[in-house]
Amino acid sequence: MSGHAQGGDPHHEDFQLKDTNPLLGEQWPKGAGGLARPTGGAGGGLAGWLGVEKPSSTYDLVEQMFFLYVRVVKAKDLPPNPITGAAMDPYVEVRLGNYKGTTRHFDRRANPEWDQVFAFSKSRVQSNVLEVFLKDRDMLGRDDYVGKVVFDLAEVPTRVPPDSPLAPQWYRLEERRGGKVRGELMLAVWIGTQADEAFPEAWHSDAAAVRGEGVASVRSKAYVSPKLWYLRVNVIEAQDVQPMHGAGRAPEVLVKAQVGHQILKTTVASAPTLNPRWNEDLVFVVAEPFEEQLVLSVEDRVGPGKDDLLGRVALPLGIFEKRLDHRPFVQSRWFDLERFGVVPAAVEGGETRRELRFASRVHVRACLEGAYHVMDESTMYISDTRPTARQLWKPPVGVLEVGILGAAGLQPMKTRDGRGATDAYCVAKYGQKWVRTRTMIGTANPTWNEQYTWEVFDPCTVITIGVFDNCHLGTNGSNGNGGAPARDARIGKIRIRLSTLETDRVYTHAYPLIALQKSGVKKMGELRLAVRFTCLSLINMLHLYTQPLLPKMHYLHPFTVTQLDALRYQAMGIVAARLGRAEPPLRREVVEYMLDVESHMWSMRRSKANFFRAVSLFSGAAAAARWFGDVCRWRNVATTALVHVLLLILVWYPELILPTVFLYMFLIGLWNYRRRPRHPPHMDTKMSWAEAAHADELDEEFDTFPTSGQQHVVYMRYDRLRSVAGRIQTVVGDMATQGERLQALLSWRDPRATCLFVLFCLLAAVVLYVTPFKVVALVAGLYVLRHPRFRSRMPAVPSNFFRRLPSRADSML
Repeated sequence: MSGHAQGGDPHHEDFQLKDTNPLLGEQWPKGAGGLARPTGGAGGGLAGWLGVEKPSSTYDLVEQMFFLYVRVVKAKDLPPNPITGAAMDPYVEVRLGNYKGTTRHFDRRANPEWDQVFAFSKSRVQSNVLEVFLKDRDMLGRDDYVGKVVFDLAEVPTRVPPDSPLAPQWYRLEERRGGKVRGELMLAVWIGTQADEAFPEAWHSDAAAVRGEGVASVRSKAYVSPKLWYLRVNVIEAQDVQPMHGAGRAPEVLVKAQVGHQILKTTVASAPTLNPRWNEDLVFVVAEPFEEQLVLSVEDRVGPGKDDLLGRVALPLGIFEKRLDHRPFVQSRWFDLERFGVVPAAVEGGETRRELRFASRVHVRACLEGAYHVMDESTMYISDTRPTARQLWKPPVGVLEVGILGAAGLQPMKTRDGRGATDAYCVAKYGQKWVRTRTMIGTANPTWNEQYTWEVFDPCTVITIGVFDNCHLGTNGSNGNGGAPARDARIGKIRIRLSTLETDRVYTHAYPLIALQKSGVKKMGELRLAVRFTCLSLINMLHLYTQPLLPKMHYLHPFTVTQLDALRYQAMGIVAARLGRAEPPLRREVVEYMLDVESHMWSMRRSKANFFRAVSLFSGAAAAARWFGDVCRWRNVATTALVHVLLLILVWYPELILPTVFLYMFLIGLWNYRRRPRHPPHMDTKMSWAEAAHADELDEEFDTFPTSGQQHVVYMRYDRLRSVAGRIQTVVGDMATQGERLQALLSWRDPRATCLFVLFCLLAAVVLYVTPFKVVALVAGLYVLRHPRFRSRMPAVPSNFFRRLPSRADSML
């Protein structure tokens, strides 16, 4: 592995991207396997098991890993329990050296079916014999031996997809001394790679120490985000609204709409009336399948923070129309409200109760918007831009393939048996598809070698890959800290923008996993990836660069910035809740970290980083201005002379100006091609201002919202924020002052200044009318480029005149 230097400072070398040279699948030699049978004889399968001949595989972006697969299908004709005479409680134990895996047991079953797969890693093989035991569970803890089947690894066949799956066979059980006993096991035993279909659901010897419910949490799995819709509810009016208190009083009515935990309200009707009108839009995020209902409540504002419920209606989301364009008109509908009133105490013998009474109506136009893209991540690193409705999707323009090879040098994330330990797994998110690798138990250098594929519909998107520590390996679901709920710890994440990748090229790099903590920035390890972006249609891909990033509804009927932020937050919550219900669950803390839920929170460090990004953005213009200033001051006589010649050419041939500009940019592009980036971008600690951040700034960034800091710390931070905001306020005020001075040129706020400017404009119009434009341009250019001998150190007349113009700053309190 060789380091790729991104800069000359050795202090940053540890945070740099590194080149790797893994032996990927496309370099594997081809081979073959042998026949399947129990012990005895010799065959060629051992060569494949030991790595002499490696079979080919469709996994060409990962390093090949061999596993011994054992599928335990079922058993038949099992003998009864010799003591009770009843059917036994059978289970199967698969043993290879010191590793053993067991199936679940059945109570009193003579013909049990398990259909479980066990995978033993080649790197941990300690025996040449595979033993499969059938046992009868004993309630006292001493399980009875029934029989076994033994395989010699030299006789196990090799199978690699796309070969057909190996058919299981019946094997007669043997006693300890080799004699046959009653009962048969249906088994399939083969040697395969991580490309095998049985790999994701198999029990792995790497996680042999995991028991109980933790077994499900260590497996690799693919997830799909729920299909999200925007629900637009246009509240038009209500009819026959009767107040609950104060007879004869016209109610001050508003409508509250609720979907799940999302609650939105209209404004109070403009005039107190029994038939209020609003015509306001309320927008929610909902997910298929639609489990929630839209609950509309009409309420009467009787006091500050106090509303009386006048009526309500619950509507299933499935009744609303799905709109796929902005043109179709959605038909409005009236819905009867269930009105709850209070029965007087005298009627009920001193007790009041609520009963269903007369119902009014509410007029609503609601639809499910399918032409929008429901954003659950920031637009800065969005991974999908397609609208909700599948009918509006365009064909993919490419394929993204990612081989998650492994990680190196991971930091200990918890303590186990008095030592630091890390149980790492990797999560990748692109578009609607999430993938999760298997968990590697107790190693700082995990090796996954799992390959995943995504369809690409827009190259200007970002894939996010994160590494986490699995804290759910036990059965109690706690992390050992007094029974507190366990949370998978963050190790680090990276982002790769697909548009920065060359097509059909395999990128193999080790990305630094960088974590920002209260103590400062820290490297948590390295993630080794192999990435390839394949183009399916170059013309369609280039055409996308001329199209809007988001579907057209975002531009025809856009949401406000505040609405988008609120809807994005709700979408994140829905995605996290739905993925958390999968098996194994993709937990909320993982989803929120991948989607950057907290990216909108205030951070002094991030504010500094963005400020210096803006400063560096204008550094080129500042350098050009300094160069032109040196030309005007004749610092280099030859350069100034060449600029004079260029001025004369452009003045006498003005039609060459635009061609010269575009030709110049073309030549710059060609010149920069040889220095183009050869590696994908990665997390930059210097640009993020992570290395120079003060400890208190980091503590503030990791503070909760609302704050949980001590009072004097909050006061100090508030005063610091006031100081920063004061400087920003001054800069904004200065910008406003300059703009007001421009307005004052013709506003006659200063009558003498405006009179001078108006007379100057008249004189300039006359001069420019009678003087050829070429002469004016030549004179102006020569004046700007005049020799320093003819310059004065005092400010120029236009600058003096502009600074004397009035602004409205003197009217500020």
